[in-house]
Amino acid sequence: MKRIPVDLNDILSEIAVPDGDAFSSIELQSKISQKKPIDLFEEQKRDGWNKDKIEARCDFSRHVRLTRRASVFFISLWQKSIYGRTLSDIKADDSMVDFFASELVPLIEDIVGPNLKDGGWCLITAPRRRHTVRNFATRIAAKMAGMLHIPFYEDVFSCHTKQRINAVFSVNTVPQEENIIGFDDICTTGSTLASMKRALEPYKKNMIFITGINNKL
Repeated sequence: MKRIPVDLNDILSEIAVPDGDAFSSIELQSKISQKKPIDLFEEQKRDGWNKDKIEARCDFSRHVRLTRRASVFFISLWQKSIYGRTLSDIKADDSMVDFFASELVPLIEDIVGPNLKDGGWCLITAPRRRHTVRNFATRIAAKMAGMLHIPFYEDVFSCHTKQRINAVFSVNTVPQEENIIGFDDICTTGSTLASMKRALEPYKKNMIFITGINNKL
């Protein structure tokens, strides 16, 4: 097959070469400096800050567990889970107050015994920090105390710090009873329970701690 020669000059003559003054080196450097650096982890960070994607959940499968956290032993009834209702949704549902109380009261009776009212027991919970009315944990504690027929001391503590870790509690009212059940609805770090324990230590009370949801796997 005979090859036909190609004249490259005809092709090259049709190529338009840009004027060398179109972009000066200063202008080019300016455009480069104005371009935002790419952060390879930027999207992952936004995902991590999105509370809707990382909020803990609970499916309320019974999982009684003794845990030691922040130098405090506590007994929890449920466990954080992958599926189920989010914790904020649980706290916003008024019907969950009765549900928590009805499920936790038999656990307390199993641990302490059915004759709580004759044994010098009472129930307390953590202080309200951002609420002017009864919060979720306080409402559950009041309900449980009524079902157990033991006193509930609502405002034992005042909180003097905003942070939850290493919070500083002072004691407003010292329960008369020698045996105290300290309650919190959800326990993550154990810091709140530890603050309750530290505040009451000078008064030589016997304390056990009960929580609803253990917010760590």
